[in-house]
Amino acid sequence: MKRALILVLVGAGIVTLILGCERSAKKASSTQLPLIPETDPLAQPKSPQQVGVPVEMTRAAIPADNPQTPEKISLGQRLFFDRRLSADGTVSCSTCHDPALAFTDRKPLSVGIQGRVGQRNAPTVLNAFYNKTQFWDGRVNTLEEQAALPIVNSVEMGHPSLDAAVAQIATVQEYKEAFQHVFGRPPNGPDLLRAIASYERTQLSFDSPFDHFIAGETNAISESAKHGWELFNTQARCNKCHALTDTQRDVTVFTDNDFHNIGIGIIRHNVVALARQAEQLIKSGDTSAIDRAAIQTDMSAVGRFLITKKEKDIASFKTPDLRNVLVTGPYFHDGSMETLWDVMDHYNKGDGLQDPYLDEDMQPLALIESDIDDLVAFLASLTSANYKEQGATELARQRTISRTNRPQRDTARAFSPKPPRPAPPK
Repeated sequence: MKRALILVLVGAGIVTLILGCERSAKKASSTQLPLIPETDPLAQPKSPQQVGVPVEMTRAAIPADNPQTPEKISLGQRLFFDRRLSADGTVSCSTCHDPALAFTDRKPLSVGIQGRVGQRNAPTVLNAFYNKTQFWDGRVNTLEEQAALPIVNSVEMGHPSLDAAVAQIATVQEYKEAFQHVFGRPPNGPDLLRAIASYERTQLSFDSPFDHFIAGETNAISESAKHGWELFNTQARCNKCHALTDTQRDVTVFTDNDFHNIGIGIIRHNVVALARQAEQLIKSGDTSAIDRAAIQTDMSAVGRFLITKKEKDIASFKTPDLRNVLVTGPYFHDGSMETLWDVMDHYNKGDGLQDPYLDEDMQPLALIESDIDDLVAFLASLTSANYKEQGATELARQRTISRTNRPQRDTARAFSPKPPRPAPPK
């Protein structure tokens, strides 16, 4: 028997809470709670007492109608790893959001029940509760809303309804007792989502070398990373999307919480035709219909347009948080780029300049090779302490690839003037 230590935000302060005794590791049956990686610290709720944690922002991100409690978090953790939340019992939330892989699956596109492949790359759960919207297209706002959609998507977890998923766990005595204890009622859909979201809100991930640098440890990052940080906010123009404003440097979540067309997927897809198709098929604003289109069809490529139906949003996707970016590849909404060098090459040449909907801040950057290396060094410095060893291994792997294989590289374009943007098709 062992005890799990959790730190949670309660009210105006941070307090230490001790959860009750956990069961010994044993094979889970259909009538038991699922076996979760109890000995793996990467799966456990994280302390908010990490260097770099924005305390006020963290406190504000806990919704008043779903306060954190240790019992609710424990229940949510069990549900997060429970494959009974999929129709055939093979997929859990952790299948696409594996703690050992920085809460991703490290695949270009996620794979659900029966080997079904979706259209989107699985973003990390780490720090997701700071997001103003969820999913690459921002189709919902809260983690509670987000938790519902994969469960009922036929490509992902495959239940016909949330009630069907609840029925799979409602007969488990320990779940019945836990829901009654936490919520005062039997298992039900809304409470299931509240519990999962509560667990996800414990996945804070800071304490990176960069956080220690910002806190005053001048030698916490390399000179290369320091130069990369300066380039990030100047010539490389990363701050145009990954900062609070163009002039205010962001050292917390590295996102403007907005949506941008950065030229990804334009070549492979006729996004104008797909946008017109989306207009015809999705007129109601039905979130489930949008979710199906985003995960199951080529209409995924039109991004934010699925939600707003505004032409300016065609092929626009949410700016992701850059923390732990080194260990959460492959990159972009479609997982189309393997290394951070590929990502930087994409931006350096201002890719998508013939895209009529391209974000106005995209342009050739004229970065030399050492600049790109320095930018990658900075991005690597955003890797949290929990993933330090993985980060070192991944950085070496990506660097090796970058020395022989650079499919996105186009130095001539990177040093050319920005051409005029073509007009949108009529």
